[in-house]
Amino acid sequence: MILDAHMHVDDVPALGWSMSAAQCVQRMDEAGIDVGIVMSITDAPAMNPDVLEEIAAACAEYPQRLRAFARIHPWYGERAEALLEHAITDLGYVGLKLHPVTSIAHPAGEDTIRLVRIAAAHASPTLLHCGDEPMTTPLAIEPLAAACPDATIILGHMGGYYHADEAIEVAERRPNVILETSAFPYPAKIREAVERIGSRRVIYGSDGPVCSPRIEVEKVRLAGLAPDDERRVLGETAEEMIGGVR
Repeated sequence: MILDAHMHVDDVPALGWSMSAAQCVQRMDEAGIDVGIVMSITDAPAMNPDVLEEIAAACAEYPQRLRAFARIHPWYGERAEALLEHAITDLGYVGLKLHPVTSIAHPAGEDTIRLVRIAAAHASPTLLHCGDEPMTTPLAIEPLAAACPDATIILGHMGGYYHADEAIEVAERRPNVILETSAFPYPAKIREAVERIGSRRVIYGSDGPVCSPRIEVEKVRLAGLAPDDERRVLGETAEEMIGGVR
């Protein structure tokens, strides 16, 4: 099976973004993807206090195809913590998404650490945007992994265009770090990551439906992995990470 660990559903006219559950599923079908994990573009509750319910409703339209990560703004303190508890406990979310660029919240800040620890207490992973911008590089995120050793920390985009080597090095030092491949341009680095940290710690994502899941799947296949490793990267590892596909 193929599991896409990074997709988006949201409607934010002010930002020019409109991505529906139906679009995600259509793109998944084109790429042969079985299950997708979706999240909003904005950070709850800042621009849309109802976004967690809206994403949950979108997933309910496709119960065999979509799961959700709760994208939450750490600066909302106790309200943010309550939203995460509600998302996981009541709405069926399977993880937390943090984006230090849009929230301007440092990944090693106390507000962020508290949210990550709540997710970890529910055995839910945390996906962070990890790229080339300030506060998103692998070295900026590493202190969070060190502060929350029981949490599964996913480096989305695997360090971006310029920090892939750092991402692999951080994952070598921190056994709770997983690398995710969405919108990452180097198949050879995916292969290197698997060789250095193993296929149980590298997962496929697309950043769809805007980025093409079909192209992103092909990028993993171009890495030239052994068949067992390719299966793990494309789905088996992520399925285990979220507790199986129910």
